[in-house]
Amino acid sequence: MHTRSKLTTFAIHVILLIGACLMIIPFLWMVLTSFKSVAESTSLNPFVLLPSEWKWSNYSAVFKQNNFLILYFNTSAMIALRILCSLLFSAMAAYAFARLKFPGRNLLFGLVLFQMMVPTQIFIIPQYLMVDSMGMRNTIFALVFPGLVSAFGTFLLRQFFMGLPKELEEAAKIDGYNIGQVFVKVMLPLARSGMVALGIFTALFAFKDMMWPMIVNTSSSAATLSSALAKIQSAYSVNYPELMAASVIAIWPMLIVYVLFQRQFIEGIATSGGKL
Repeated sequence: MHTRSKLTTFAIHVILLIGACLMIIPFLWMVLTSFKSVAESTSLNPFVLLPSEWKWSNYSAVFKQNNFLILYFNTSAMIALRILCSLLFSAMAAYAFARLKFPGRNLLFGLVLFQMMVPTQIFIIPQYLMVDSMGMRNTIFALVFPGLVSAFGTFLLRQFFMGLPKELEEAAKIDGYNIGQVFVKVMLPLARSGMVALGIFTALFAFKDMMWPMIVNTSSSAATLSSALAKIQSAYSVNYPELMAASVIAIWPMLIVYVLFQRQFIEGIATSGGKL
């Protein structure tokens, strides 16, 4: 039995190692391609793995074409504000659906679930018309607007609030706390793990969002990293080395954040029971 357990553990580690290698290959390919020439990046016969000459000029060309300081600022502002709004408004809505009794509660929560079941692309046109009517196109607010309230965040935090003991809430009310004080001083601290998970998901979804920034912010001064990368591709040809160089420049801040907050990232994903 002990030998079988060792073999099983060894087999699991081998499978996980193979999976990790498969995950790393696209990143390595992106980095290597960023140093190749255009001919090497598109050559299939012979297949070119390592560049014959490491071309740093791809990075300098990308820096000349794009103002990455503005792109980093716009993307960081969008992520930070989306996290803040999502945590604040989703937590309040989730607490109301989980703990408060009011007419039409189940119907309203059903509408929240309905929003999760339909493609997000359905809401792009009405959201665009709302932003345009407010005269807020090409602004940071336009980037944040779709993430002001998260249906997924409301559902996720509602499950956390429903799992908390009612005795804590009742004890707080006996001590003279009103609903707002119970929510802020008792329930929110207990739902910290759920809010961390929601913050992680919100940051990832915001960083990967490309369609909405391309539609609502057409100005280069209001673009994000994802929308700027999409505009590097031309209609008839693609300079893959420059595109890969821009991708490397775009992803390293998120990689640093992941390395620094790796434990919180894994705990948040594990606690939420979700997957990317």
